[in-house]
Amino acid sequence: MHQKGNIQIIEWEDMDKKKFYSFGIFMAMSIRATVYPATLIRTRLQVQRGRSLYNGTFDAFVKILRSEGVRGLYRGFMVNTFTLISGQTYMTTYELVRKYVSQYSESNAVKSLVAGGSASLVAQSITVPIDVVAQHLMMQGQGGHLTRFRLDSNAGTVKNKVFGQTRNIVAQIFAADGLWGFYRGYGASLLTYIPNSAVWWPFYHFYAEQLSKMAPSNCPHLLLQAMAGPLAAVTASTVTNPMDVVRARVQVEGQTSITETYRRLIAEEGYLGLTKGLSARIISSIPTAIVLVVGYETLKKMSLRPELVDSRHW
Repeated sequence: MHQKGNIQIIEWEDMDKKKFYSFGIFMAMSIRATVYPATLIRTRLQVQRGRSLYNGTFDAFVKILRSEGVRGLYRGFMVNTFTLISGQTYMTTYELVRKYVSQYSESNAVKSLVAGGSASLVAQSITVPIDVVAQHLMMQGQGGHLTRFRLDSNAGTVKNKVFGQTRNIVAQIFAADGLWGFYRGYGASLLTYIPNSAVWWPFYHFYAEQLSKMAPSNCPHLLLQAMAGPLAAVTASTVTNPMDVVRARVQVEGQTSITETYRRLIAEEGYLGLTKGLSARIISSIPTAIVLVVGYETLKKMSLRPELVDSRHW
């Protein structure tokens, strides 16, 4: 176990892997269900032209709830749950790369930055096709100019409505673009999420350490980590939001050029357009970060090998 300052970090070799994966799936599913409505709202705000549909995060929430009900806030959720695979891959890659980098550097910031970026690279290769389908489902019921693919009249009447709608969108994407259609925006996703992940982890450990220096010695470490998570999330979200806006538009509108999409966005809405969906992203990232940090740190603690439990101070 590596210890930096007052915060103890449980490393890969300290954990029982069976517990780590079994508890991890439950944790990931709980987090996704909690924050999905904010993710849907963020996507719709980023894709809309100006304020053609919604005036902001709260306005979008109220309008969606009124016109589509609670189910409207979970459009595409069942498809999105397949990203649980990428979530497990992300955690594994992060921990293994940390272990590998530790052979060359003792700096926690270096290990976190390299491991975070590497984990995001691997996870996005799995996540992007799922995101492409889920985002088109999120945009159903909006203006026809906002998405290339619309559900046909039979998609919502089949016995399994969710599967029918998903199959309908998948078929349209494949017919229009082939397999490449499911990786539309892959480059933009990498440019968004690799920096986001690479920034989040070092700042998370940095904020946790700074808080530990200011807090009383008997302050629970988990509380400090729960405070550091949202601070890191706000930092990372603010830095990477411009590319996240471009990513959402590339994937939903079917654009092929990141540069052209960026130029078009600036020409139509100015540089403020790069902040679209930022408040929704921060609103979703703060509780996500709290749940992620508390859940992930608790998960690692619960997965700690039995012979190490009594020797750790929390």
